[in-house]
Amino acid sequence: MEVALYVRVSTNRQQQQQTIEQQLARLREHIAVQPDWHLADDHIYRDDGYSGAKLNRPGLDRLRDRAALGAFERLLLTAPDRFARNYVHQMVLLEELTQHGCQVEFLERPMSGDPHDQLLLQIRGAVAEYERTLIADRMRRGRQAKIRSGLLLPWTVPPYGYLLDPECPRDPSRLRLDPVKAAVVTHIFAWYTEPQTPSTLYGVAKRLSDAQLPTPMGKPRWNASSVRGILCNAVYTGIAHSGKSRPVPARQRQSALRPVGPGVSHRPTPPEDWTPIPVPAIISPALFDAAQARLERNSRTARRNNTV
Repeated sequence: MEVALYVRVSTNRQQQQQTIEQQLARLREHIAVQPDWHLADDHIYRDDGYSGAKLNRPGLDRLRDRAALGAFERLLLTAPDRFARNYVHQMVLLEELTQHGCQVEFLERPMSGDPHDQLLLQIRGAVAEYERTLIADRMRRGRQAKIRSGLLLPWTVPPYGYLLDPECPRDPSRLRLDPVKAAVVTHIFAWYTEPQTPSTLYGVAKRLSDAQLPTPMGKPRWNASSVRGILCNAVYTGIAHSGKSRPVPARQRQSALRPVGPGVSHRPTPPEDWTPIPVPAIISPALFDAAQARLERNSRTARRNNTV
């Protein structure tokens, strides 16, 4: 009998702890004591770092394709949650493989075709999904409590001019200034707000490029949009904000060939709903306000000059 294995871990930490190898070792031990079971190397399917909440997994896709061709007669896993965490997904996969003549077996929770076993699997899947939702909600509320207390940064990638602590990247008290990039930010605001020689976004970008200073993306040439993004970022005054947008169900397709589906979009929230988080300041609030006034004035001038 040809046997296939499927193993999965969902996080990099699990990968580092070799849980994939532990799963494989247990499955191989079980196969070794079974008469007439044969495992080919190309019948081992694995997904490293993929969540079980979705079916879009490369290893699982290859397994399903090979099962449709009748490449093996039995699929062995350690537990149902390695297959899928959503019990509906479990039922979809089990029914699909059964139709292809492949029997699925779990080491930790053996099951048969008995209706009681099928019902028990569904109940276990529903409980696992409930626990996953509960844990996710608790983590979300925990993050919100830390953000409201000023103990958690609202971003994992810092704005240009800041450095995260490698050991505690979300700790605001360990956020540091990059001395070179912070000086660049200071120069950008100073150049743009010079009262004697008013500058433009393109002028500031040219000065930065001529000075051979890399952009926030590490490129050699600055453009007006990069300069504007820095000038409009209030975090440089010493206050970061969380909750500036909220997720909402998507209403439009990304393309005409793709359905709307359960996608998520983001909408801005009113400023009174933002949560302020103190961070090291690079410029003064007065300099930031002067830059915003200059941006507004230059924008009005550009619109007036472009009017036909």
